[in-house]
Amino acid sequence: LPGLHIFAIAFALEVSVGKTNTVTALNNSNVLLPCTFTTCMGFQDLVFTWYFNSTELVAAPAPLPLQIYHGKIKNKATEPTLIWHNPRVEFVGSTTKKDNNISIVLNSVEFSDAGKYTCHVKNPREKNAQHNATIILTVVHKMVKTDNTVTLIIVGVVGGLIGLLILFMLIKRVVLFIIKKTQDGKKECLVSSSGNDNTENGLAGSKAEQKAPPKA
Repeated sequence: LPGLHIFAIAFALEVSVGKTNTVTALNNSNVLLPCTFTTCMGFQDLVFTWYFNSTELVAAPAPLPLQIYHGKIKNKATEPTLIWHNPRVEFVGSTTKKDNNISIVLNSVEFSDAGKYTCHVKNPREKNAQHNATIILTVVHKMVKTDNTVTLIIVGVVGGLIGLLILFMLIKRVVLFIIKKTQDGKKECLVSSSGNDNTENGLAGSKAEQKAPPKA
């Protein structure tokens, strides 16, 4: 049924590595690999595993070379219990706080550490529901500072064009205002001049018309 389908989606297990799935680290530095999970049904004996360049699930508890961290969480009131981890991997998350954080830190990264890191979660309380998310790690010799010169030039040019457009519009409005005022002044002058002429002509005409014809 559609209602049951929506209900199932609302309670689904989800795993996230954040807004971006890429991380760049400097060689021989420590790098954080973030991961959180959410579930509306809660969890019991939840198992989480971090894999390197693999999404292979491990049925046996014995660690594989591609498995770098393996932990278990009894419930919301307890912190994760370590089952196995690579000596260079440190758990830095917490599940008793607001976010179910199962992030790790990879210490002294090397160029060979570059690749895909998958955070996998399995929740027995959701009928062994499983979900994972992958983050890509890039290791560099030197952090390159982003050159924003071109961007600044583009922004400056665009800003200048917008400024010129606004200035042009202002000048146009002023010119139109002056032209309108000038035209209004000319109209007033024409009306005044025309009125005087008509008055004079009218008076002259009236005087001529008012003269009595000569008596015989």
